[in-house]
Amino acid sequence: MGWVRTIPCLLLRGAGLVKTVGFKHPTYLCDPRNVIKIFNEKEVDELIILDITATEQKREPNYDLLLELTSECFMPLGYGGGITNLQQIEKILKLGAEKVSLNTSAVENPGLITQAAAAFGSQSIVAAIDVKRKMFGKYETYIRDGKQKTGLDPVTLAKRLENAGAGEILLNSIDRDGTMKGYDLEILRQVTEAVMIPVIACGGAGSVQDFGLAVKQGGASAVAAGSIFVFHGRHRAVLISFPNRKELERIFA
Repeated sequence: MGWVRTIPCLLLRGAGLVKTVGFKHPTYLCDPRNVIKIFNEKEVDELIILDITATEQKREPNYDLLLELTSECFMPLGYGGGITNLQQIEKILKLGAEKVSLNTSAVENPGLITQAAAAFGSQSIVAAIDVKRKMFGKYETYIRDGKQKTGLDPVTLAKRLENAGAGEILLNSIDRDGTMKGYDLEILRQVTEAVMIPVIACGGAGSVQDFGLAVKQGGASAVAAGSIFVFHGRHRAVLISFPNRKELERIFA
């Protein structure tokens, strides 16, 4: 097994970073610029920043802040939140982001993925799927920061977004978000077996061992997490950290 990308996924609310549990109860962490500086020093593979209120507030991405963050960031950065058209995607990429993440607009306007992939390349377009377990073990996908059901199961949606031109899928478990109880390996495996494009596991990582399980048992091509990189101890004190390369190599070996 080669090197597996290990990606901090940071949630932006206004101009500050927060962490949620089950997509609710956002806890303020700190200024995103400070976090990026720390991750630069730790030589993180990649970074995902999601503005969790942009779509709900029906506003455009905060381009001024994004420019500050991309200017500070030494690693590839992906951005999501409030993206509804091709012009916004172009602007975000020109500001220095390497990827854009589409969630609500990917479901409501899958043609946008096709247009964006044709214009900027599939490698720049990430389709984010937020999933929740229903009764009897079935799953359903949600949009608008986990507030609106789509009526689509994750496998069906993943195939649809792959066919539309997405180069990658960010699969996020709403149930596991912020719990640090491990990834939902069952739905992760279902999606990775259904598509050919890389799938990033997100939602629930509580240890580096969970990263290894997501790859070896869930079939993930990369792993993303939030709480494990920003909290320390059972009282969840804010402490920005990242495992060293040797530790990750051992887990993914």
